[in-house]
Amino acid sequence: MDDFLKDNLCQIGRENASEARKDLSTAITAILKSIDDDRSFAHIGDEPIHFSTSVKEMIDQFREILFPGYFSKEKIDGANMVYNLGQGISQLYDILSEQIIHVLRHDCLRYGQTCSECERHGNDVALKVIQRIPDLRRALAEDVKGAYDGDPAAKSHDEVIFSYPGLYAITVYRIANILFKQGVPQLPRIMSEHAHSLTGIDIHPGATIGKRFVIDHGTGIVIGETSVIGNNVRIYQNVTIGALSLPPNAGEKLRGAKRHPTIEDDVIIYSGATILGGETIIGARCVVGGNAWLTQSIPADTKVFIESPRLIYKHQETQKEMNHEYPV
Repeated sequence: MDDFLKDNLCQIGRENASEARKDLSTAITAILKSIDDDRSFAHIGDEPIHFSTSVKEMIDQFREILFPGYFSKEKIDGANMVYNLGQGISQLYDILSEQIIHVLRHDCLRYGQTCSECERHGNDVALKVIQRIPDLRRALAEDVKGAYDGDPAAKSHDEVIFSYPGLYAITVYRIANILFKQGVPQLPRIMSEHAHSLTGIDIHPGATIGKRFVIDHGTGIVIGETSVIGNNVRIYQNVTIGALSLPPNAGEKLRGAKRHPTIEDDVIIYSGATILGGETIIGARCVVGGNAWLTQSIPADTKVFIESPRLIYKHQETQKEMNHEYPV
């Protein structure tokens, strides 16, 4: 293709782009008009919430302090530990208090709530969370030990801390749960959704979860807001601990009510199981088999499995059918 033709093609392309852009003004007008349509949502004139980077930064800072030396940017030893951790805790307090104040002020102004002295309240809550870090460290240590003790594939506690997505999701949950109980809006759920996006594990910050909680593999797990999970519980991938289906207008009526199951101590729930309903109780030491569907309570020391599947094989050459049942 000679240079003359190339130049002409470029000119034609430029003219086409200019023609298309002329129609943008009509589209812009229509979009701006739709902002005043009360059938959709807009956030105009209210305090913005900028979370995409700072929430990740805050979680990373938490992990550096909850697991000292594991995620630090430099080696920590006796010579720099006091300075390093002291500076890290101070930075975490600043980030956390700023985020809490931001969401409190946002909700106060957007929803016309009675002023709760956002700055003072945010600083107080941030300090309370920082003061809970020793407790958080002990709780997470038990989660790490539970994962290691129950998983032959884990070669060390370090491997669990560094690489297990279940522990990451549990770590974020335990931090977010403290904020949730302190009545902090928005932030706990955004933290949980950040963990969800990285791990595929969706734990609502309002759930109640006991000691030595273990998530093995983890992808596809859902744990609802009012779930209650006891101590030494282990769950595998694609498990749902959720609510029964609700009518479209039930949101306000049931908001805050117990809608999700209770899982008592020492329960194992295998992959693909679904447990639904606020009145459903899985008794202590129960084992729920893979792909089971439960909407009713089961007593302690019970094993629940679906019926063994019947598999049919067809040999390529003879097309002869062979039946085989796998024991559960």
